[in-house]
Amino acid sequence: MTPDDAEVIALGQSIYADQCAACHGARLEGQPNWRIRGEDGQLPAPPHDATGHTWHHDDETLFTLTKYGLAGLMENAPPSGMPVYEGVLTDDEIIAVLSFIKSTWPDDLRQYHDELNAQSE
Repeated sequence: MTPDDAEVIALGQSIYADQCAACHGARLEGQPNWRIRGEDGQLPAPPHDATGHTWHHDDETLFTLTKYGLAGLMENAPPSGMPVYEGVLTDDEIIAVLSFIKSTWPDDLRQYHDELNAQSE
């Protein structure tokens, strides 16, 4: 991710607004009660701000989840409202969205995330 590249961030913010904000919130706040499964058995969309858990996952995990959904991360994935973006967004567009999200995190979370990525390489 490139959370310090203004051009990438602007593209990611625009794509986020078009593709992600309806579920994850215009301010990355997620849906209410995002930790509690709904009647359909699915978890609501989590926040991508500092209150969520996005920053707990390395870049590769976030990219895979966005491109392929939960099925890209695990066999017998539980039902999820997260759409698959393969064929909808290019790899560069996915990276731009993830870069935008990371650009909004406080410095300590960005540093933690950088360390997490270094460990996963």
